[in-house]
Amino acid sequence: MPRSFDRDLRRLARLHGLQLAYKDVAGRQRQASADSLRATLGALGVMVQTSDDLTDALAEHRRRDAERIVPPVIVAWNGRPNEIELSIPADRGDDRVLVHVQLENGGEQRTETRLSELPSLASDPAGPEASDSLKVLRLPGSLPPGYHRLTLEAPWGTLDSLLLSAPRQAWPVPAASEFRTWGGFLPLYALRSRRNWGAGNYGDLADLAGWIGESGGRVLGTLPILPAFLDEPCDPSPYAPVTRLAWNEFYIDVAAIPELRECAAARELVESSAVREEIEALRGSDLVEYRRLMALKRRVLEVLSGWFFNTRPSRFAACERFLAENPAIADYAEFRAARDKQQMPWTAWPERMRAGALQPGDFDERVRQYYAFAQWIAAGQLDALSRETSQSGTMLYLDLPLGTRRDGYDAWRHRSEYATGAAAGAPPDAVFTKGQDWGFSPLHPETIRERHYAHVIAYLRHHLRHARMLRMDHVMMLHRLYWIPDGLPASQGVYVRYHAEELYAILALESHRHQALLVGENLGTVPAEVNRALGRHAIRTMHVVQYECESAADGSPAEVPATSVASLNTHDMPTFGGWWSGEDIPVRRELGLLDETGAEDERQNRERQKSSVLRRLRRNGRLPGKTSPGGSGPAPLDVTRACLADLALSPAEVVLVNLEDLWDERRPQNIPGTGEERPNWRRKAAYSLEDLRTSPDVRETLAAIQQLRSGGSLSAASGNP
Repeated sequence: MPRSFDRDLRRLARLHGLQLAYKDVAGRQRQASADSLRATLGALGVMVQTSDDLTDALAEHRRRDAERIVPPVIVAWNGRPNEIELSIPADRGDDRVLVHVQLENGGEQRTETRLSELPSLASDPAGPEASDSLKVLRLPGSLPPGYHRLTLEAPWGTLDSLLLSAPRQAWPVPAASEFRTWGGFLPLYALRSRRNWGAGNYGDLADLAGWIGESGGRVLGTLPILPAFLDEPCDPSPYAPVTRLAWNEFYIDVAAIPELRECAAARELVESSAVREEIEALRGSDLVEYRRLMALKRRVLEVLSGWFFNTRPSRFAACERFLAENPAIADYAEFRAARDKQQMPWTAWPERMRAGALQPGDFDERVRQYYAFAQWIAAGQLDALSRETSQSGTMLYLDLPLGTRRDGYDAWRHRSEYATGAAAGAPPDAVFTKGQDWGFSPLHPETIRERHYAHVIAYLRHHLRHARMLRMDHVMMLHRLYWIPDGLPASQGVYVRYHAEELYAILALESHRHQALLVGENLGTVPAEVNRALGRHAIRTMHVVQYECESAADGSPAEVPATSVASLNTHDMPTFGGWWSGEDIPVRRELGLLDETGAEDERQNRERQKSSVLRRLRRNGRLPGKTSPGGSGPAPLDVTRACLADLALSPAEVVLVNLEDLWDERRPQNIPGTGEERPNWRRKAAYSLEDLRTSPDVRETLAAIQQLRSGGSLSAASGNP
């Protein structure tokens, strides 16, 4: 291709928000190739193969830019919009423009102005000249918080924009400067109890929240609890949901469903010897058997839903009202029923169905009823959990995954809002030297904007209905996301920019409306601008001791920020005991994630990191001279408790305790980059909730953390962790 083609291609890429280069984990500049740029533009819907295509695409962008007289979304921080830029057509005709603001609460603001009276916007801020085609419109007064509609009635047509009035900062906890608490974390599937059927359920989550509250904690965190495909394919990953608009029926507490007492057939099924034997077998397994347990629960739920829709018992009107008020749930139930009947992903359905138009014959009505009933039950059990945690002062800390499955509901119903020709991922780094392909389609930055972020707002509200804290996975996505065009390796991806301030405005507004604390997962190679923006908008960050040790040049963990959720590890890392003992290194070597040289380097680095941690703990008086029985240094569990004490005395707003660290668990819940070769997302906790309640060591450690978090000293803390 001629140099002019490459130059114009890069120009077109910039116009569409593509980042032409980025700095990798080693600080090296990586340039996007022409093939990567062309393929990423294609995923955005801009097809460029020839010079003529490129000329046409540039002309089309100029035409659309000229027609976009007002931006589709305008942010009014603290009720005062920035100056609204109008791009006025040269042949505008009549000078008058009617400005109409339809407030979300039903109120209206109407003004009339003349374009000739509006100030012009300087075409070059450094120079005196101005452009007559660029005008500045200022709205009178201030706006209440909300999603308002701005309409301009002008000679050349009527134009609509979303006028987003939001506080500049997300909701803070009351008396944020004095807020220092702690909480517990455990994946819900891993939670053992005497009453569940082989995996944690929503009732167990309520019980766990109650125990954390009784111990003095105010936060309970868990992994995403969104729907998954648990038959064919069976993919239990919490980060590959079918949708972000519903809940996982796998976690329903069947025994707590009121209709079970009324439906004799369902009750007889649950009490049958075959079902009781299956439940005992599932309880006895150390791994969650998703297929078997989901099939068992579905058998019971299908009997219940059939009876429910036939007999219409006392709560039937409540279910009908729920489905009417939540049309996305009713639509989701039809989608899942159609998929069950078709026995293939929606991408292989007939064209009408692929396009989102389902008819009654496309699915079995009884199956649709099952999915609708299951969603109503799941939502009701989470409502009950929310009420209980609210009354006890415990905050449910939910996790919002970055994306959804390509063959899932969201990508089907909201297809135009996802870039189906690319996958989200990450560029090569020291661990994943070929990059990472996460397998789901990224949101299309312009389509979601043109649609006024309705889909984004919907899945945020779905989570914030129950979460008083919400963790946003890969928060850098608010600014940019690494796209891997179909057909290219992960190493050839391109960063695509999003309209960050508009997304921050939505987050701030929704967090205030739901009084929820927002947390951004900002680990990894995150540009400084992202962390500055998180601070500017009062979104809490994450401080993870393991990650800080591995990122620091000297292996020493950084000081803990006050506006952070601090922890020893995350679900994608080894447990603290596994990390401290180095048991993760041979596992990574065995899986081919490290070669022998890399493994040796990692062992040496780990020893250096451990020495830095011990120096810090001893300097701060957290670990005074303790050694293991063999005399080779402190026991891992003593180090864990000392590190938790260090975090407890830090200024972090929340210290999140991975409950598995309390008994020196060595096995991880997930090893990134692996699949069937490891039991990711399946391992149950070694101890049940009943065991935790009565364990002297666990109770002593949590009591000490509570004492330290509430203002006590290390010496005064019971048990001295």
